[in-house]
Amino acid sequence: MFLAIREIRHAKARYALIALIMLLVSFLVLFVTGLARGLAYDNAASIQNMKATHFVLQEQSEHRLARSAVGIKELDAAQAAVGDTRATPLAIRMSAVTVEGSPSKIDAALLAVDMDGWLAPSVAEGRAITGDAALTVLVDRKLADTGAKVGGAIVDVASGMRLTIAGFVDGESFSHAPAVFMSLNDWTAMQSRTSHAAASPSDASYNAIAVQASGDQLQALRDALPDAEIIAKTDAVSAIPGYQEEQGSLLMMIVFLFVIAAFVLAVFFYVITLQKTGQFGVLKAIGTRTAYLAGSVIGQVLLLAIGSLTVSALLILLAKALLPASLPFRLETGTLLLTCLLFLGMAAAGSLLSVAKVARTDALTAIGRAAA
Repeated sequence: MFLAIREIRHAKARYALIALIMLLVSFLVLFVTGLARGLAYDNAASIQNMKATHFVLQEQSEHRLARSAVGIKELDAAQAAVGDTRATPLAIRMSAVTVEGSPSKIDAALLAVDMDGWLAPSVAEGRAITGDAALTVLVDRKLADTGAKVGGAIVDVASGMRLTIAGFVDGESFSHAPAVFMSLNDWTAMQSRTSHAAASPSDASYNAIAVQASGDQLQALRDALPDAEIIAKTDAVSAIPGYQEEQGSLLMMIVFLFVIAAFVLAVFFYVITLQKTGQFGVLKAIGTRTAYLAGSVIGQVLLLAIGSLTVSALLILLAKALLPASLPFRLETGTLLLTCLLFLGMAAAGSLLSVAKVARTDALTAIGRAAA
């Protein structure tokens, strides 16, 4: 490391340019990673935040909540298998709403849950609602940007129902639309205003049954509902329309950025190594071990990579604080550290070409070339 630091201090401009390129690439990698995580969360936050372990769907629903329809019969069977408190209905529908006093329509995801049960979201502002509350909802705070406020109201365009806002919730969305949580009674009333009417609560139709089950309870659930699809929460998230395609595209971008970073570093340091072939030959001639020279090359790469990543991480945290709330950007500490470690690994891999060149350098040949 002594040799690596001395060389960096001697050729400041050269290594400053390399560090700048590494800084830009690492910043781009971290930013795209945060964007991918943010889009994933924005697409499925309400499902990911639920305390359910599995969902019961209609057969041949292909794991998609929107394609499923289950009723009271399936709910009773699920509750009998896992317990009354461990199975609860869930209904989801994409709709358009208007904030009272504004003519603009806003895409929203309507989620009907038992407001007295464990699927009810945590209230960030305002008050919670109970299952008996009529025409009262909890909405994601994103709707506040469109004029929604506690005590105000929104109107569901499809049914014409006016729903009073009791409070705001944070980080609740589905399919990139802010979530609107309502009681099961309001959901039944909303169904009665549509073409898929429910004559009474006993005829209500839901999209899924959320359950908390494992081991024997899960097997009992499968036995009680042999014709239903019983999927894990992760499968429900992955089946949200566009989720896998969106994440796959962003993941491919991140992988290519890692590969590009490795190639760029490999080329830069290989050219520098070629320029220093004579110096390596002299060092080998006076007894310097190849392992020491290889460690010096790898040390230079890692030193520049760590410095660049540190600055990039600070810039990302600053950008995260300055980015508007409407931009889905999410980079947890664990993800940040993992991305940095992967970048360091790719940087070290990119230095192996230079290490191989140093190992193959012959002292006498290198000195002869340097003298010529």
